[in-house]
Amino acid sequence: MIYQNSYAQLDARLYHRQSPTPLTNPRAGHFNSEVADLLGWSSETELMERWVDILSGSYVPNGFEPLAMAYAGHQFGQWAGQLGDGRGLLMAQVLDQNGQLKDLHLKGCGLTPYSRMGDGRAVLRSTIREYLCGHALNNLGIKASDALGFVVSDTPVRRERMEPGAALMRVADCHIRLGHIEWIASFAPDLLAEFTDYMIDTYYPDCRQSDNPVAAFLQSVVERTAKMIADWQLIGFAHGVMNTDNLSITGSTIDFGPFGFMERFNPGWINNHSDHTGRYSYQNQPAIGHWNLNIWLPHFMRLPNISRDILAECLAHYEPTFMQHYQQGLCQKLGLPHSQASLQLAFEWLTLLEDYQLDYTNSFRALSALVRQSSEIQVTEHPLTQEHETALLATLKQELSADSESTQVWQTWQSQYLALISANETSSMLAIKEALTMMQQANPVYILRNSMAQRAIEQAESADSSHQHGANSSNGLAEVDRLYRLLADPYQVHAFAIISDTQPPDIDAPALPISCSS
Repeated sequence: MIYQNSYAQLDARLYHRQSPTPLTNPRAGHFNSEVADLLGWSSETELMERWVDILSGSYVPNGFEPLAMAYAGHQFGQWAGQLGDGRGLLMAQVLDQNGQLKDLHLKGCGLTPYSRMGDGRAVLRSTIREYLCGHALNNLGIKASDALGFVVSDTPVRRERMEPGAALMRVADCHIRLGHIEWIASFAPDLLAEFTDYMIDTYYPDCRQSDNPVAAFLQSVVERTAKMIADWQLIGFAHGVMNTDNLSITGSTIDFGPFGFMERFNPGWINNHSDHTGRYSYQNQPAIGHWNLNIWLPHFMRLPNISRDILAECLAHYEPTFMQHYQQGLCQKLGLPHSQASLQLAFEWLTLLEDYQLDYTNSFRALSALVRQSSEIQVTEHPLTQEHETALLATLKQELSADSESTQVWQTWQSQYLALISANETSSMLAIKEALTMMQQANPVYILRNSMAQRAIEQAESADSSHQHGANSSNGLAEVDRLYRLLADPYQVHAFAIISDTQPPDIDAPALPISCSS
């Protein structure tokens, strides 16, 4: 691998150098060969042979320079003071096969000076969720951290109960958070200019071409954050804990805690059982992104050529960037051009989904079958795709035929929708085949439903318990592997999928509580 440990060369106040604290009796969990190939890890014999030792913290290869980052943040809208890597270490930075800088960050590696009241560990439950979520988001086309793999161990970790300790090697384009600047502003303001130069030169070098590189950098962070959150909204993803210390400067999703993917559509959905006020509900994410940036930007007024007016201009790009990206994506999900008529129909569709508590992912995908069946054009699809989409449409129609009112709402909406689709049939850009392709590329078949992750966790924990009692547990992570393969290509129907992979919970089923504890 090509090491480029530039963060370790910054002022020593920004981090604490230390080695990880090894886990007891570590065992292989799952290994992401695609990420390993991208990093160049696969070509290093020692790294491949000793990956369990490395991820468990018992071996630090040459070229690694482990350190815990210091940062601060606002948590649930309140200043939380100094935070930092309390259970993670930036082990190394490398250039991947595309020449892009990647951070290797080990989570669950023991106490650091920033652990506060924590134990520095991660549990198998949350490790599996983060591993699968990063994998899912990347393959859904959303910028996010991924992972090289994870290990499980005999180290006991107490959360709500005693759980097996685990560790995950997170791979991300950057681990600098908005909270890094908050820490510098409060505890080392003399570092602001140097650190800002580092962020620009390392992650936004094109901004050096601007007359005001710092302003160009700030505007770029604002725009990337807006696009990231628009992508979340389009796919139905809720981060759950959008504190300023959990948002990256590169607009890449990091820090998976109480996340969730929308099932039955409810804009007010709160997926974090600790979020009693709904601050981080699905529908609030765009506004919270703006709030976080508004907290972050004023710190840069300490720098030359950065005024309040310039910061206001930078932040003013947030809303139009978000709206453009979100509205265009919403139209693509319907196979329609980005127009006012399309948007009106799209928002009526979302209202219909909310009113009748329909599954977000399945309902959008079902529209492909509606378009195909209503068209006189012969569209050749893979039999599995046709069968799946036809079944989804049948379920959608059934759920919308509960009474005369819902039936009428559905009939009116689908008539308007199909009329708008047909109106563009003569256009080469929006012919039926192109519309279907657009829809199938914008609407996944599979998301990581909470029930899917929970099943994988339960099987893994059961197998781990059997292992500790001397039984054979070789298949305990088979479900993790199946979901890994399923989510590697979420826009295609897979023969090895099972019914529950696309099945939402019953309308009256209680929500599965997801906590921040990991």
